[in-house]
Formats: sequence, structure tokens, C-alpha cells
Amino acid sequence: MIASTSLPKTMRAVRCHAPEDYRLEELPVPVPQPGEVLIKIDACGICASDVKCFIGAPLFWGDNSRKGYVQTPVTAGHELIGTVAALGEGAGEKYGLEIGDRAISEQIVPCWECRYCKTGRYWLCDVHDVYGFHTATQGGMADYMVFPKNALNYKVPFNLPIEKAALIEPLACSMHAVERGKIEFGDVVVVAGVGTLGLGMIACARLKNPGILIAVDMNEGRLNLAKTLGADVVINPSITDPVQAVKDLTEGYGCDVYIETTGHPEGPNLGLKAICKGGNFVEFSVMKEPTTTDWTIIGDTKELNIYGAHLGPRCYPKVIDYLNRGLLNVDGMVTHKLPLESYLEGFHMVHNSTNSIKVLLEP
Repeated sequence: MIASTSLPKTMRAVRCHAPEDYRLEELPVPVPQPGEVLIKIDACGICASDVKCFIGAPLFWGDNSRKGYVQTPVTAGHELIGTVAALGEGAGEKYGLEIGDRAISEQIVPCWECRYCKTGRYWLCDVHDVYGFHTATQGGMADYMVFPKNALNYKVPFNLPIEKAALIEPLACSMHAVERGKIEFGDVVVVAGVGTLGLGMIACARLKNPGILIAVDMNEGRLNLAKTLGADVVINPSITDPVQAVKDLTEGYGCDVYIETTGHPEGPNLGLKAICKGGNFVEFSVMKEPTTTDWTIIGDTKELNIYGAHLGPRCYPKVIDYLNRGLLNVDGMVTHKLPLESYLEGFHMVHNSTNSIKVLLEP
């Protein structure tokens, strides 16, 4: 192992044990094994999925119809950025990293053995070890963490401020969702739900130069920020009927591309009404509960193209490059920075989501 200096023996970590049972604990600092990278965390964002896990959503903890996803105890957090503190044998050469470099790791650590990994679709890995949810991939809400030997790691320029570097993970997810929408010149594009990920989708979709880019959200502050990031039109459903508004902008046809990221069970139904025949519908949301819809709309009525979007495959290098060159506007997305010990305050802040967008924990 190559280390920068003498590392401390222990560290703090936010550990998930059960719904609403998250504890700040003292743990040994991991020692990187061959192929592994030890990172000193600079910042870790709180994702909406972290909050859904915290409040006990069935997707994470299971119910009568499904098995839960999360394994415990596990250190939470996957929206991380940090500095290389130590390198296991061969890791520096493998990833092009040196002690002191700023680095990031894709949120999923593929097994590289399942059908999906072997056919290049590593983000759909059957094992699906994602940082902060599985015990094999401990997360970034800690002073230190390890990138395992199977991880996908990237060097991040130091000239990127922490507020931007910490957004690489959610922006990669946003970029992937936008790519799935197959936006063409002149398209009318709707992004429904403009939290961190939706705002990232607005910023990425703007680079595709659609005909009209529309943001839909109940929060006026987020809609105002969406305008600065590139939205041409903003719609608050508590004030304006979004379906009618979209049809009014499209001679009654509806939008060409609809990206659904509200996380609300009724969100997909609104989108199916607002999209035109033959349109591209992208579903990104992590729902806290199942939703139902009229599948006749998808098939016989509109013959829609339905695309799921999961994680941010192959987008990290592009996001890093675009941020570094100033092509991707994310100003204003980080609204709060809290010390690690204030993690509960941060979780509740994101859950209430009234006055916050992206909340960072800084050890």
C-alpha cells in the first residue's frame, strides 16, 4: 500500500441500521487491498433515494410483494467526491491516480461476471452493488471510504470547486436520462420534477438545443432556477394545468419527449397525457411506492417509445469534461453544506425539500 501520510486509525461514518435508525459511529479506517483506492471524502451529497431509504420506502426495505434492496449495517452515501489518501497495489497504474489526486467512482461497482456485465451493460449488473446500500460497497458519508477493485474510477480536476465536483454523480444520471430521450432539433421537451436530477436534466437537455424546453414542478424556487439553467417555459401544476399548457404550446399535439423524474406515483400518468403520439417517454423516478397506469395509452392510443433510465453509465467522463470547460451550467444547485454530524438535519431538509435543492455533507 502507498499512503500520503500516516493515516488515522479510526474515522466517523453515518451507518444505516434500519428505517430512521442512522447512527454516527466510529469505525477503523479501511486499508486498501490490491486494486483498491482509499479516499478521504471532501463532500457527499444527500440523494432523494437516500431519504427514501431513510424513511423506510418498500423499494429499499421490502414489503409483502418484494424483497428490500438495502443491506445493513452499511455506511450511507453515493454522491461523493474525495482525495486519494492511499493506493492498494496496482491501483495507481490501473486508474491513472496518484496520492493527492481528486477522484470519483461511479455509483455502481459491477461484478464483471454476470450476463449484463459481460455484454457491456455493467450498470444493470445482476449483483448490483451500489455505494451506500450494499455491505460490499460502503458509502461516502464518512471521513474515508474505499473504492473496491472492480470499481470505475476517474480523476477530477482540482480547478472544479467542490460544489461542482460533488454534483458529478447526479449529473451523470441526468445526462444518461437525457440521452435516453433521443432529443432532436425542434423537439418540445418536458422535464417533470426539477430537484437536483431534474435540474441537471434541464442543463443537459439545453445542450441538445430542443425547440422548447419545459420544466414542471410545484416549487417556484426550483422553477426559477430551471429558467437560469436553460428552461424556456416553467409550469407550476398547482397554478396551471400542465397537460393543457403543453398542448397549447404544441397545437394540441403534446410534447415530443417527456422525462419523468417527480418520484410521485401520479407523475407517469400526467406525462402519458402530455406526450404526443409516437413520442419518447423516459422514466427515471425512484418511486417510494408502486404506481398504476393505463397501458392502452402506451400501445394502442399513442404507440409511445418507453425508455427507462438507470444510473449514469459512460457519462462520468463527459460530465467531468463539460463541467471543466464550463459548458454545463449548475450554478445555484448546491444550496446547503453541513458538517457530517448534522446528517439528520440534512436528511430532514431534503425530505421536506421546501428550501433546499442539493445538500452536501462535508466531513
